[in-house]
Amino acid sequence: MSSREPPNLSALLRQGWFLPLLVLATVLRLHELTESAIWGDESSSLLLALYSPSALWHHAAHDVHPPLYFFLLHLWVQVLGEGVLALRLLSAVFGSLAVFLGGWLAWRLASRRAAFLATLLLALLPTAVRYSQEVRMYSLLGCWLLAATLALLYWLDTGRRRHLVAYALLMTAAFYTHYFSVLGLLVHWLWLASLPDSPLRRRDWWLANLAVAVLFLPWLPGMLDLARHMADLVAGGDVGWEPPVDALSVPSMLWQWLAQSDGNELPWPLLLGVPVLLVAVLLLVLRRDRSRLRVGVLAALYCGVPLLILYGVSFVSSVFVERYLTAFALGLPLLLALGLDRLLASRRALGAVLLVTLLGLECMGLGRLYEADPDEQFDGMAAYVNAHYRGGDRIVVDDILWYLAFRYYNHTGSQPLLYTAPAEDGSSGRPTLYGFGSLIDDRRHSFVDRLADLPQDEGRVWLVMSRYNDNEIPDVPANWRRVAQHAGGEVQAMLFERAGQRNAAR
Repeated sequence: MSSREPPNLSALLRQGWFLPLLVLATVLRLHELTESAIWGDESSSLLLALYSPSALWHHAAHDVHPPLYFFLLHLWVQVLGEGVLALRLLSAVFGSLAVFLGGWLAWRLASRRAAFLATLLLALLPTAVRYSQEVRMYSLLGCWLLAATLALLYWLDTGRRRHLVAYALLMTAAFYTHYFSVLGLLVHWLWLASLPDSPLRRRDWWLANLAVAVLFLPWLPGMLDLARHMADLVAGGDVGWEPPVDALSVPSMLWQWLAQSDGNELPWPLLLGVPVLLVAVLLLVLRRDRSRLRVGVLAALYCGVPLLILYGVSFVSSVFVERYLTAFALGLPLLLALGLDRLLASRRALGAVLLVTLLGLECMGLGRLYEADPDEQFDGMAAYVNAHYRGGDRIVVDDILWYLAFRYYNHTGSQPLLYTAPAEDGSSGRPTLYGFGSLIDDRRHSFVDRLADLPQDEGRVWLVMSRYNDNEIPDVPANWRRVAQHAGGEVQAMLFERAGQRNAAR
């Protein structure tokens, strides 16, 4: 630390490498921002944001995420509109801000070289870039948690209560953004517990946590209601949208963070190579961590504890999903930078090889991230429907995620219907008032349980469904004839004429 300027923000901004790396991070997050189509989760964000603030609060209470991001998006679209660029730009801004905060945190905690390496690796981190390009709350969550960690660090350094007040406000904002913020709070508790003269014994720390709890109380009724609903789903086994975890799930997740590939196509020595490498770096950092603030412990806890907790929970209810962990993956560049800093100081050649390897993995991941084919996108399929739609046509979508996305791209003036075939036991296939189902307001006229239930006129029917399941087309009546078909990504639109119609689509 003595070889550099004091670790304050103004000194960081004077470093010749910091602002160029922020520019690089911003360019990567803006690159091809509109190339991929809006998908179901993103369209659900917009639909929530379009409600009035009071209605938004109500609907978000039935969603799986708290409301703060949707309130910010509500304000954002009032100014910039609802275009794909405008919608995704909000996340890109937060993603770039996260790199700034991560670099600042590394600058406060480590050497100049470690701070440079951490900022570089964070700017290129593929999982961070990916979720800085979605209309969701994950890059915002990363900002709140990094900023809260910085505030906590300043409190430890200065003892000033204003930093702890800032910490309480930032953590409250995190809790109002995503429920998994509790994992960030746990990381902070474990980190403080590892420090000499543990700050956990200070009254101010307990008061700050109490303040977070009190500020979150207005949202507690909605959260508890949602928790009861989710508990019923778990008890009924209705949580199967994500595949179960296995012994390779953690290595695959680490590959996903660094290279945007689950690595399952690789020979097992290569698949396990990344986690083995990370464990070696972790041991190196922890073994040589003599810092007053246990920097290595913080970095290891930040990305390791949430990863392992969600992996363990997923044996009961699978939540081991990349986007849920992206905010915590932001700690990985700090951990890697600490290890590289030590290697470059003692074994320069080995450190250089490790750095080149990591940069190579990240560049491969960015390459995969930008592979979207504009001709193979959902919006192209929707544009085909818009262009060939005729008055009186009906549009039926057989999946709620595609239904929400189609609502975003639909310019026909006709309300699409969601196909909700009953389950095999005869129970209703219609969504409940929780999750995405809470976004379907006109519940009397938005569903069709059987295609034969559509009004018996001669209007044409568009069926939007998976392009890979032609052999599993829903209960299409015998008098329907397919006359056109157009695919986009994983989805296709098929146009059917019913008996008596004369004109076929071309």
